[in-house]
Amino acid sequence: MQSFSDDIYTEPSPVDVHTLANLGPLTRMAGIWEGQRGLDVKPKADGPRKQAFVERCELQPIDPVTNGPQLLYGLRYFTHITKPGLVKTYHEQVGFWLWEPATRTVMHTLTIPRGMTAMAAGQVDPDADSFELVATQGLDDWGICSSPFLLHAFKTTEFRIKVSFNAEGTWGYEEDTVLAIHGQAEPFHHTDRNLLSKVAEPTPNPLAR
Repeated sequence: MQSFSDDIYTEPSPVDVHTLANLGPLTRMAGIWEGQRGLDVKPKADGPRKQAFVERCELQPIDPVTNGPQLLYGLRYFTHITKPGLVKTYHEQVGFWLWEPATRTVMHTLTIPRGMTAMAAGQVDPDADSFELVATQGLDDWGICSSPFLLHAFKTTEFRIKVSFNAEGTWGYEEDTVLAIHGQAEPFHHTDRNLLSKVAEPTPNPLAR
């Protein structure tokens, strides 16, 4: 259990406004990325189905954020996914990757237009080559919130994401979204993975360049 000071208002000073120099383990994720060989394993009435996908992910630095004494640096992201050769969106999500240097905590928020949002977290070394974050349904912190229909039909009970950085500058992820599906006795592991290559550099606040 993390302990906090009674002083919840005093902000840290001074604060370095150069986010790209203070992202810790998220430093290598800043920028615009594309992945051509994604794989999604999703639930269908007749059983699991594999689907290849193409991904574009934009991760742009935000200015430092303070919650009283808490200081966070982060990246705002938008992920857009299609099936190979098709125009129609297959999946999209928005959120933030956040780094709290004082506690060595990485936070990942995600919202998808199906009526679900989650916040995963984990403690990570600043120079880590890989890390894993977890969100669990039913918790007040690092939890998952879903619409009534999803709770009935495809309830997300746990979400995990593992990020790995590679020497050549790429990075990849593996996600495991555990679903309690209506009418099925066993949990279903809805998995996604991809390898991302940088196509453009990040764009910080012009005043902080």
